[in-house]
Amino acid sequence: MLCAPTEVTRLPEEGTAMPKATQLVISLESKPGVLAKVCRTLANAGVNITALYAGEAAGRGKIRLLVSDRAEAVAALKAAKYRVSEEPVFTQVLENRPGIMAELAERLAQARINVKYAYATTATQSGATVVLSVSNVDKAAALLGY
Repeated sequence: MLCAPTEVTRLPEEGTAMPKATQLVISLESKPGVLAKVCRTLANAGVNITALYAGEAAGRGKIRLLVSDRAEAVAALKAAKYRVSEEPVFTQVLENRPGIMAELAERLAQARINVKYAYATTATQSGATVVLSVSNVDKAAALLGY
């Protein structure tokens, strides 16, 4: 949670999830029903999607996911014949207020950490989690105090 323009607060409790995560990436054809089938495959396996980004380039789709059980998700998706890869990402819980994303992006830029892409997850009154693919996950974690 960013509390001031130059200060990032650490996650308060021991055992709290670190900001580094591994997202699943599924490359597939971009056509109606594909996202529904991927989501149904995970639902049938009892896997919860905690963050999702779906994009398209040149007629091909990419779905990026954070899930509740990565091993189960990979097994279910591979059994359904999806091509699945994994990528390291950085997650950060942000206060829900104007300018907070600018502050995070500015800190990363000042440390010469490139943000390749970003997407946000469920927001509440108190905060939202942003997922960032950055050029150096370990450096970003250290910069923000993890």
